[in-house]
Amino acid sequence: MVNDVLKIGGESIAPGETKKIELEMPPLYTATSMSIPVYVKRGKRPGPVMFVSAAIHGDELNGIEIVGRLIRSKAIERIRGTLIAVPMVNVYGVLNQSRYLPDRRDLNRSFPGSKKGSLAGRLANLFFKEVVSKCDVGIDLHTGAIHRSNLPQIRADLDDPEVLEMAKAFGVPVLLNAELRDGSLREAASENGVKILLYEAGQALRYDEFSIRAGVKGIINTMRHLGMLNKSRSKGHSIERFIARQSGWVRAPESGFVNHLAQLGDHVEKGDKLATIADPFGNYLDSLESPAEGVVIGKQNIPLTQEGEAVYHIAYFSEPDTVAEHVELLQDNLLPPEQSPVL
Repeated sequence: MVNDVLKIGGESIAPGETKKIELEMPPLYTATSMSIPVYVKRGKRPGPVMFVSAAIHGDELNGIEIVGRLIRSKAIERIRGTLIAVPMVNVYGVLNQSRYLPDRRDLNRSFPGSKKGSLAGRLANLFFKEVVSKCDVGIDLHTGAIHRSNLPQIRADLDDPEVLEMAKAFGVPVLLNAELRDGSLREAASENGVKILLYEAGQALRYDEFSIRAGVKGIINTMRHLGMLNKSRSKGHSIERFIARQSGWVRAPESGFVNHLAQLGDHVEKGDKLATIADPFGNYLDSLESPAEGVVIGKQNIPLTQEGEAVYHIAYFSEPDTVAEHVELLQDNLLPPEQSPVL
């Protein structure tokens, strides 16, 4: 998509310009004005238009830091095409440290939205029309829920050859072929011809350095792949990519207090003990076992569980032991030796 002039929120951005724009949102009931902050950087040379969005769920904060580091990076000083970076979409949720909007709706189940719909629908419509619809590609940044961590991973329609190549270019080992969810940004974008990746890493209301560095690096890698930035020689260990066609949650067989044994990125065999559950007196009640060989890509962090609660998320690969090795290599590339990732 190449335009001489790009318009967002009534403002024009010409090639070679960088602007910060505020998209006006419905105010708070205190009459406090609200807006979505948007950073637009246009190169002098033509190229793809890419959006990067964070905090569609207001408690998922890693993406805000990823966007901040990205737009301050020297790597994007001379780009081809246009980068539209949105550090906070659900500004209401960020204010309230909540996944949801004030009307208790999930913004990521409200796309493409409508101008006269619910608050969620109106916000989805605003973001979609002003940003997403003007782009060729996009990367949406997410984390796990409260008390749940995700290993850095890309979720996307990997049956689309262009999306698959973008996912591989991002540079994390774990790629999940994920179905589109009704009302999600990914579904609405895909239906409008926008190629999109969803990056999942870390947990809600927490910064995780490993997840943040992997996110910034991944976006820059993707921009290089799309020709928006010059290619560069890769440093550190070479990271392979692995596609998981299936994944599943391991649920607690009993209510109680959890002692986690398996960690994010671990290679587990069928029957491996993932965690034990005890009663309040410390008496053993039961254990969680892996139903198949795979890699731990998500886990509950809080040591409390109810029967039936999802505790571990395991992805199934043809070579899970190799996947786990490359997760460790990625950590080595992104973190100094003395700093271990907080997962």
